[in-house]
Formats: sequence, C-alpha cells, structure tokens
Amino acid sequence: MSELAKSKVAPKVVVVIPFYNGSDTIERAARSVLDQTIPATEFVVVDDGSRKDEADKLDEIAARMGFRVLRKENGGQGSARNAGVAATTSPFICFLDQDDFYLRHHIEVLADAMPENDSHFGWVYGELFEAEKDGSVVRTSIVSHHASHPKTNIFDLIRYDMHVLPSAAMIGREAYEAVGGFDPQFMGYEDDDLFLRMFRKGYTNYFTEKPVTVWCIHTESTSYGIRMARSRLRYFKKLAGSFPDDEIKRRFFMRDLLIPRFHNLIMDEAILASVGELGKYETYKEEYIQIANEYGAIVISDKSVPRQLKRRLALHLSLINSPRWAKRIYKLRPFIGVIRAVKSRILRI
Repeated sequence: MSELAKSKVAPKVVVVIPFYNGSDTIERAARSVLDQTIPATEFVVVDDGSRKDEADKLDEIAARMGFRVLRKENGGQGSARNAGVAATTSPFICFLDQDDFYLRHHIEVLADAMPENDSHFGWVYGELFEAEKDGSVVRTSIVSHHASHPKTNIFDLIRYDMHVLPSAAMIGREAYEAVGGFDPQFMGYEDDDLFLRMFRKGYTNYFTEKPVTVWCIHTESTSYGIRMARSRLRYFKKLAGSFPDDEIKRRFFMRDLLIPRFHNLIMDEAILASVGELGKYETYKEEYIQIANEYGAIVISDKSVPRQLKRRLALHLSLINSPRWAKRIYKLRPFIGVIRAVKSRILRI
C-alpha cells in the first residue's frame, strides 16, 4: 500500500490529451488513463482540428471507452492543452501526449511525491521509460541521466533542456493559470517555456525517481522537423529578449547560456538543408537557412560575444548561403567532431 493510501486524500486530477490525427495510438493512451490505480477525476481529449475521418474514429473510441471529447480549430499542442484545462475544474492537472502512455501508478506516484502543505506548489514530476512507437521499451530511465532534478536555478533552466515532460508531471492549477498556461506560439519548447515561467513566479517543483510515463520517441513526433526548428528560433528569441546581459552582475546570458544551448542545433540543420543531403531538410531548405540567418544576426549584434566567434559564425553563414561551397565543406564531415571539440574549448560552444 502506498503512503498516499495510508495517510493522504487522493487529489482531484484532470487528465488532458491533445489529439491531432492520432487514432492509431489514442486508444492506448486513453486506456492507460482509465487503468490508473487512483482514477482521474476528469478526463478530456481535445481534438485540435483533425481530419473528419480521424475525428469520427475518435468519437467512436470515446463512446466505447467513456471519455469526453472537446473540439477546436487547429492551433497546436499548447493551445489544445490550454483549452482542455479551461474546460475543467480539478485543482491538479496531468497531461498526456496521444502517442505516449502512463504506467498504471502515474497519478499515485506523483501524488505520493507531492508535499501536503506547500502554498507555493508548482509541479511534481517523475522519471520516464523510453520506448519505440509501438511501445517496446528501450530504457527505463531517461531524465535522471540528462539533467539535474529538481530545478533549483535559472541558469540551468536556460542553458539546458529541462527534461520535464508534461506527460510525466502533475501541475497545480493555481501555478498554471498564474502564468497563462502554454504559450501557443510554440510547437516545440512549449514545455520548457511553461515550467521556466512557473519557476520564475516562485512556484516550487519536486522530482521522484520512480518512472510514471512511457515516452514513445519516433521520427514522426514533434521533436523532429521544421516545426521544431521554427519553435527553437522563437524560443531562442524569447529567452534572448527576457534575459538581457547584466554586466554589473557579470551575467552574460547570450554568450554563456543561449549560444551553447542552441548554436549547434540551428547551424547543423541549416548545413544539412544547404547541402541537400537529407530530403526532410531539403524540402524546407530556404526556411532552415533563414532560421540560421536570423539566429546569426542576433548573436553577431550581441556585445558580449567574442569577436572570434562572430567571425567564425559569419563565415559559416556565408557558406550556408552558398550551397556550392557548403557541399565542399560537408565532404569534410569526418573531421567535424575534431573541429567542434577544439572550437568548444576555445569559444565555449
């Protein structure tokens, strides 16, 4: 018997699943919610503008399994989550992506890890299983190996991906509503943005090493492709605007935190698009290159960035914008790892 069952009253929890043309996995996700050891008080699936055939399939599954469906125009995962929260009242919120699924004790474990009397409670979150799209487990621990937990300082939150997934968290409604929920401009990085804003408002967070969710990673997910690239640039811009350098306190957010986090991700995609090596990059070639150009312009204009780094960045951008030369450089890719290792020691990126 869990500590919750012994001494606590089970919290009232709503589970919100954003849905978009995901009839092949939604039944698995919904079943994992309905099979919880502590049942959700409310359970809603938000159809974010799916095709008619997909919407019809969702209705059939909902009628058979007994969960509520809301519908809205397509606006992205963040806006769908916001709509689900707005249509419910439970004081605690759990999210689940349509292609992931909960372990049976998801709500119970997170409730156990939540303090009883914290007037500043923000969220509690747990470990993840990683799995293939079909649910076949790859590993039983992810977040503990890729980030520090719980979150204790803003510099860590800006410099690194948080590895706090809404699908593995229980969030206090007060904290969620205090920051306005998810920023709908993002279709990638919306998770980090939400938890960063709650942290900045003074809401607390707690972590349990017990896994609570199975995260199914596959190349069709939003972690890949042009939508993520667009959101990456938007998030970079938002952070750059929110955290200007502070010379008095010697805090150089652009140089020490933002460039190390985003530089290689943005520039590598632009290089692949420029040389046309992979179809998914070539399809949006001009946009990937434009993203790199916008990123470069912001970095080069920052006073704290070393001149040597600016010169190198300008050279890289000129190559990316000249595909003939970019292809020649790309042939040297076996040496990129060595070059990057040297560059990181010199330029801290």
